[in-house]
Amino acid sequence: MERYIVKGGIPLVGSVEISGAKNAALGIIAAAILTEDAVTIDNLPDVNDIHVLLNAIEDLGVVVKRINAHSVIINASTISKLRTDYDPIKKIRGSYYLLGALLGRFHKAEVYLPGGCNIGSRPIDQHIKGFKALGANVGIEGGFITACAESLQGGHIYFDVASVGATINLMLAAVLAEGRTIIENAAKEPHIVDVANFLNSMGANIKGAGTDVIRINGVERLHKTEYTVIPDQIEAGTFMFAAAATQGDITVKNVIPKHLEAASSKLTEIGCRVKEFDDSVRVYCQGKLRSTKIKTLPYPGFPTDMQPQIAVTLALSSGISIVTETLFENRFKYVDELIRMGANMKVEGNSVIIEGVQRLSGGIISSPDLRAGAALVIAALAADGISVVEDVKYIQRGYERFDEKLKSLGAQIERVSSDRDLQKARFLLNAV
Repeated sequence: MERYIVKGGIPLVGSVEISGAKNAALGIIAAAILTEDAVTIDNLPDVNDIHVLLNAIEDLGVVVKRINAHSVIINASTISKLRTDYDPIKKIRGSYYLLGALLGRFHKAEVYLPGGCNIGSRPIDQHIKGFKALGANVGIEGGFITACAESLQGGHIYFDVASVGATINLMLAAVLAEGRTIIENAAKEPHIVDVANFLNSMGANIKGAGTDVIRINGVERLHKTEYTVIPDQIEAGTFMFAAAATQGDITVKNVIPKHLEAASSKLTEIGCRVKEFDDSVRVYCQGKLRSTKIKTLPYPGFPTDMQPQIAVTLALSSGISIVTETLFENRFKYVDELIRMGANMKVEGNSVIIEGVQRLSGGIISSPDLRAGAALVIAALAADGISVVEDVKYIQRGYERFDEKLKSLGAQIERVSSDRDLQKARFLLNAV
C-alpha cells in the first residue's frame, strides 16, 4: 500500500503546470470510438482512471497507440465486442460513457455498473431516461447495464437534475441518431463543452453546450480529428487552496482562469490575493485568513470537487465558517481525519461547521476518496510535524505526479510503499 509521508509547516512557493482535465478526457476517449477513423488526443492526464479506460477499450478490440504519457492515437475500426468484460473498469465512474458511445455507433452495449469514489448516491436514472427517449431498451442485469435499439431517433429529453454524466452520455448516443435531439436542463460544466467541441471536430453538429439547452442534429458518420484536452480546473483549484492553507505563493500555469472563478472569488473573500493572467493564476497569502460560507452548486457555482480542499483552508482561518454540500450526501468522510489533526469541525446534516484553529498537528490519516485525499495532503502540508497519508491510490486516480509537483513547490513529501521505506523517510524528514 502506497502512502505519502509529509513534513508540514512549509509555505509552498513557485509555479506548477496543470495537467489535462481527467473528467473531460474520460468522455473524449469514449467519444473516440464513435468513428472508424484514427483519432489523436493530446494533453491527456497521466493518471490511473485514464489508463483503466484506455485498457478497457483495447479489451473491446480498439487499437490504442500510446505516443507518450499524454498523447494517444485511437483507432476503433477494429472493435470486436460490445460488452466490457475488463474487470478494473468497474472501479471508475467514467465507464458509463462507453454505454452512450457503443449504443450511438452500434445500437447495442453492455457495460459494468460504474464505480468510482464512495461519496454518495450517484444514480444513473437520468442516463436511462435519455437513452429511452432515443428509442433504446435499457435494463440492468448481473451487474451490467444493457442497452439496445433497432435504430436511434432524435428525441426531446428534460433531465430532472442537471447531471454531468447523463449530459455527456446523451451527447455520445445522439450525435449519430436520426433527426434532432434536444437536451433540456443540461449540465454546463467545462468538460461538457470540451466533449462537445471534440465531437464537433469529428463532424458532429452540437450547439448550446455550456448552456442548459443542448441541440444535436444527427449526422451519418464522424471522421478523424486531432484534439487537445482542456486543463483540469479541479487540479488547479487544489493547488490554489494549497497556497492558501500553507500561507504560500503559487502560480498555477496552463489553466483557463474563467473556469476557476468560483475558487478565485472565495479565496479573495477569505483574504488571499489572486491575480489572473491569460493562461495562469497566482494565489498568494500573508497573514490570517477569514471565515466564509460555501454552498456547492453545479457549474458555474462552487464545485463539489473543491469542497474538501476549501474546508481544510477554512479549518485554519479565523472565525466560524459553514460549508454546505448540496450534491452528494457522503462527502464529509474527511472531517474525522481533520479532527484527529486538531481541527474544530462538526457535521450537521449536509453542512459542516468549522471554527478555525491556529494550527493543525501531524498524524496518521487515511484518504477516503479522490478529492478528500488531496485535501488531507494539503492539511498535512500545513500542519506542524510529520503526517502519514494512507490510501493514496484514490489520489493517484485523478492527480498526475501529485507528490512530484508538490516537491517542486518546496513541499517535504515522499511516496513510500513499505514500512521500511516509511521509517527511512520519517528519519530523513526529521533530520531536515
